Amino acid sequence: MADVLEDKRTATRFRILAEIADRQPAVSQGEIADAVGVTSQAVSEYTRGLVEDGLVEKEGRSRYRVTKEGVDWLLQSATDVRRFADHVTDDILGNVGEDAAIARTDIEAGTTVSLSLEDGLLHATPNDEGPATGIATTDAEAGEDVGVTEFEGIIDLEPGRVTVYQVPPVRSGGSRTVDGESLAAVCEDAPVLAATGVEAVVALRSAGIEPNTTFAPGEVAAEAAERGLNVVIVATADSVGRVTDALRDVGVAYEVANLD
Repeated sequence: MADVLEDKRTATRFRILAEIADRQPAVSQGEIADAVGVTSQAVSEYTRGLVEDGLVEKEGRSRYRVTKEGVDWLLQSATDVRRFADHVTDDILGNVGEDAAIARTDIEAGTTVSLSLEDGLLHATPNDEGPATGIATTDAEAGEDVGVTEFEGIIDLEPGRVTVYQVPPVRSGGSRTVDGESLAAVCEDAPVLAATGVEAVVALRSAGIEPNTTFAPGEVAAEAAERGLNVVIVATADSVGRVTDALRDVGVAYEVANLD
């Protein structure tokens, strides 16, 4: 545990010194007492100790300033607290966190499972041979959802590709200018198909294709690509910028193409 958290007195000392640093040079002991949750008398006693230890210097009545030594102690203590918080988040909570996966075969609670992504969904297999493993927390038959915790390793995943095809706006001919066979060809094997803009949706429906979604296609494509799925987006030209902005915001690679 971080030294500053080992006992209440040290933790209170840290908080009071941080409050002084935040409010200096005009320091109200009453305000610090309210912020920290102690009495004004306690603040006075702690401040006197900080002055004696050379972490704070008194400049006059109710005027204090944190010294270089005080700043160094605050920085070191804050670093220790941050490291401890990272340990709690990554090592402790990361292990007790639980997620759901699809059982490939029957699994008993307590079994070590290998984890993989298929069709964008987490799957679990009862063995410890994969690059990513966990411990099953529930019993499950093949095809059922199974709880998994104590994750270790990294799932081997190749990010999906996102291709955006443009459809002219209605003022430039709209869906009527789109060759249905060409559109059907680029959409045929897409695991995820999204559309945005009336012209794009009509072009798809005219080709006998119904998109998976017509809402937030950029966000949907980004999440699908991060789970290893290839995505095709058919977008009215006026909407392409909004789609690509959403993809750039999360760092997903994409290509904008025209239909042949």
